[in-house]
Formats: sequence, C-alpha cells, structure tokens
Amino acid sequence: MKKNWFLVVVAVVLAAVYAVYFTDWFTPKTIQIFHSDRNLHPQLRRNAVGMPSLIFGVNRPLKFTEIKVVPAAGFQTNRDILPLWHLVSDSNSVPVKSFYYGQPIRGMKPAVLGSRPEPLDTNITYRLIVTAGKFKGEHNFEIK
Repeated sequence: MKKNWFLVVVAVVLAAVYAVYFTDWFTPKTIQIFHSDRNLHPQLRRNAVGMPSLIFGVNRPLKFTEIKVVPAAGFQTNRDILPLWHLVSDSNSVPVKSFYYGQPIRGMKPAVLGSRPEPLDTNITYRLIVTAGKFKGEHNFEIK
C-alpha cells in the first residue's frame, strides 16, 4: 500500500515538473518585440513606397491576428486613436518572425479596406501593437 502511494506521489511530482518546465501554461502571454531601422539600399534613403526600411521582429514565429502602429503620445491619451498602419487576420495568417513596416502579410488584410500605411516622421515615438491569439505585445520605437 505504501509503495502505491509513493508511486502516485512520484507521478504527480513528475507531471508538475513537466508542466512547469516544458509547457507554456505558466508563462506570461506576452510577445517580445524588437526593431531595426536599416538603410538596405545606401543610394536610396527610403524604399519604393516612401517608407523607411523599418524591420520588426518577435521572439518566435507567430500567427498574428492584429498588427497596428499608432503615435505613442496620442495612444496614451486616446486608446481609440486612428492607426497609421493596421492589419487584421481574415482567417488564418502564416507564422511570421519578422516583417517590414507596411509589408502585406499573407492571411492578413488592412482593417479598413483600401487603406495604405502612412509615412512615419523622424523623431516621433510610435507604438507597435501586435496580437497573436491570446498573446499580446507592445513596442515603442522612433526613426532617427
């Protein structure tokens, strides 16, 4: 009888260790975001559509359900501020680990039909807000 209880306790401990270290059940539902402002073509200051070569990346490939860029100062006072770039998933977006500002992403479409990304100004702080299912992330950035 003692041997059975010991085996049950060992099984529960092993299951708990597995759940903590090998699943994401106890991790916060956040996305780590980084950015890079690179001049990919030295002879051109901006790319063909007049946007800077602004690259965003996340810590792992994600199927985004929403991506938007808003001015950070305006977003702090008004959460419903009109975004400069806003994509939503129409059904099932492809997993993405990095993307350019203004890039069309397969499986996503503009939130407002026919809208295009607005040009970004220098020395203004913007906020990128991304959602991938239950996961959310925000990242402030500025173009120098």
